[in-house]
Amino acid sequence: MTTITSHEHTLDGVRGRISVHHWQNPQPSFVVLLAHGYGEHAGRYEHVAQALLSAGGTVYAPDHLGHGRSEGEPALIDDIEDVVADLRSVAGLAAGEHPGLPTVLIGHSMGGIIATRYAQQYGSELKALVLSGPAIGGNPALIGLVEMDPIPDVPIDPAILSNDPAVGEAYAADDLVYHGPFKRQTLLAMGGAIETIAGAGSLGDLPTLWLHGEQDQLVPLEHTGPAVENIKGSDLQAKTYPGAQHEIFNETNKDEVIADVIAFLGPKLA
Repeated sequence: MTTITSHEHTLDGVRGRISVHHWQNPQPSFVVLLAHGYGEHAGRYEHVAQALLSAGGTVYAPDHLGHGRSEGEPALIDDIEDVVADLRSVAGLAAGEHPGLPTVLIGHSMGGIIATRYAQQYGSELKALVLSGPAIGGNPALIGLVEMDPIPDVPIDPAILSNDPAVGEAYAADDLVYHGPFKRQTLLAMGGAIETIAGAGSLGDLPTLWLHGEQDQLVPLEHTGPAVENIKGSDLQAKTYPGAQHEIFNETNKDEVIADVIAFLGPKLA
């Protein structure tokens, strides 16, 4: 079994210092960039990183601006492009430490927006893209909150993240998770990025895996499907999981989901 060690880097981001989790593999064969979702932090992906390390990866995952241990007002993002630029800096860090290794990008939820924008701009530098419940189609019930003044205090309900109640309990107890109401500017930034993605063209020949829970209430499948169809390139694989909610990496079948990611990456990295 791969010996797993972790390290925390700090980088100068576009709007403040960014904390970067690095799960280190002593002899990696590929680099993974991982973009977490809204309100959470990269530390919640420890188990995903461990599986990727066992498959030969070394994993770099920033806490986005305003998230986790990074600087910025909690859960406030003015422009998704700033976060994409921060991720680009993380990619530079990884390339400097592991020159010549192929790189794959995994993005969940809002991280799926970030990862898709990154791939639209820098896809030629990636071997593969994995999108988990990507919010690229939006959720009118959430984005529509910007029309309300004031925005109602309706934080994410931990109970709709996973069918495993322990996931919601851990989320609710996690001090690094943002538990407050949505912020207008962040919703506007996500809405603007969704429009940008829709008009920015396909992913070309970048191998892409799209995974989604069929009972996802935060990022409904019905809105994501058309958005993926609009930007898909020539090498798209898709799988949905019956009964699964939003956080498929934390679902009751999480081992299946992670295995699907690793199985997809294998041939792309060969």
